[in-house]
Amino acid sequence: MMFRFRRRRTAGSWTSGGSTRVGRVDLVGGGPGPADLMTLRAHRLLAEADVVIADRLGPADEVRAQLGPDVLVIDVGKRPGHHPVPQAQINALLVEHARAGRRVVRLKGGDPFVLGRGGEEVLACEAAGIPVSVTPGVSSAISVPQAAGIPVTHRGVASALHVVNGQGPFTESTLASLSDDSVTTVVLMGVAALPRLAAAALQHGVSADRPVAVVENGHTPQQRTVRSTLGAIVADAEEAAVINPAVIVIGDVARAGLLLPTTSQFAESSA
Repeated sequence: MMFRFRRRRTAGSWTSGGSTRVGRVDLVGGGPGPADLMTLRAHRLLAEADVVIADRLGPADEVRAQLGPDVLVIDVGKRPGHHPVPQAQINALLVEHARAGRRVVRLKGGDPFVLGRGGEEVLACEAAGIPVSVTPGVSSAISVPQAAGIPVTHRGVASALHVVNGQGPFTESTLASLSDDSVTTVVLMGVAALPRLAAAALQHGVSADRPVAVVENGHTPQQRTVRSTLGAIVADAEEAAVINPAVIVIGDVARAGLLLPTTSQFAESSA
């Protein structure tokens, strides 16, 4: 489904010669990819935006195609090992454009407050005296497994969820969650760290038979899922040439056939 972001900006919002009103920043969660998974508020704020500062992930490409030609779009997307626009510079861009009287949407993949550094951007705006709001988005920690037919919690199987930043250290709490059969561990940004994660878990005594699923490019036509076990996932992921973006799910909910034999019923209805 294609959305057209019809301009709702009031006259005199800003000009190149200076601002005529106070600007603001709205952090918007873009969800896992498709624009129709964003909230109605997210669509309204995009329709009112003068400037959109966009991440690589989420619906940035689809949104960019639907914005008007007078909307300034700034790409600050990060890739593994390649951060061309540091976070401090992103914060400065938000403040700069809002101080010029512009309505700024900071379009982020997933949810701004789930490993999205949204809190840092809110603090930067507040420190500069810039009005700021946060619109939640569908986190990839939940929605990407769902797209592959994996519920992160399931009655009688898993009653808790532990979300991990794969780029950081694996703490005692993470190792404890991996050892707990009632907990689902979801790792974001973790493809490069998969060997380190598996080794740490196995050394901690986690069963090598613990189910693992890696869902690549969730909610896109390129989506695919690699199912394995903790003891075999490193070799299986290497053989499948798994790449980012991908979400790693560890726990009994990742077991093949937990719900139905196929996942076709989880695809968007074409009716």
